[in-house]
Amino acid sequence: MLFDTHAHYDSHKFDADRDAVLSSLPEKGVSLVVNPGCDLESSAMAVELAQQWPFLYAAVGVHPEDCADWEDDWADLLRELAEAPKVVAIGEIGLDYYWKENPPKELQREVFCAQMALAEELDLPVIVHDREAHGDCMDLVRQFPNVRGVFHCYSGSAEMAKELVRLGWMISFTGALTYPNARKAVEAAQAVPLERVMIETDSPYMAPVPCRGQRCDSSLVVHTCARLAEIKGLSLEECARITLENGRRFYNIS
Repeated sequence: MLFDTHAHYDSHKFDADRDAVLSSLPEKGVSLVVNPGCDLESSAMAVELAQQWPFLYAAVGVHPEDCADWEDDWADLLRELAEAPKVVAIGEIGLDYYWKENPPKELQREVFCAQMALAEELDLPVIVHDREAHGDCMDLVRQFPNVRGVFHCYSGSAEMAKELVRLGWMISFTGALTYPNARKAVEAAQAVPLERVMIETDSPYMAPVPCRGQRCDSSLVVHTCARLAEIKGLSLEECARITLENGRRFYNIS
């Protein structure tokens, strides 16, 4: 059985068939899914969906692309959402310097810090989005030595991955690991110990080969698992078991 540790079923791209997709996942070999929010609205929806589906869990947070309107009381609102019984992390949070139209970098860092502090207060792990902001993300991680988390959809170097592992963090790979030009991702996957690796789809985005270009859902995480198994010299079944156990341990899901 597979654990898709990061999928956005709150996305409008699932509005037409969300229930049908979710109900089909167990028969397709997916036993657990974590749905992170990206703003207050999607975080609330993630909590609601987790209440409806026994295999679905939620994370609550404000994504760097969605932090332009951040107010100080948003941390309090996230804290209230995090009280729900199936919230397992603060996320998706982090930094994104790729898009010019994103909120200012200083504001992104401020919001990231506020949510790292919230995670520390609540003793929850964090789900970090890092795009073209590796140095600043690492600086902020080091400011919160008591917080542990995962760099999702990992895009950094093998050296950075090793440093995150040394700090007690996890690394998660999407379908990008299957892409022909995924040299950095493959090198990072080779460098990270098996007990620190998770897999995800980032649905509805990042569909793996051979489904690239399609809307992604959690059933496609098997392709990322197969590629990781190939890199690590494992069978698909063994890789699925290890990444399932890693995800359960990280998110404290019994």
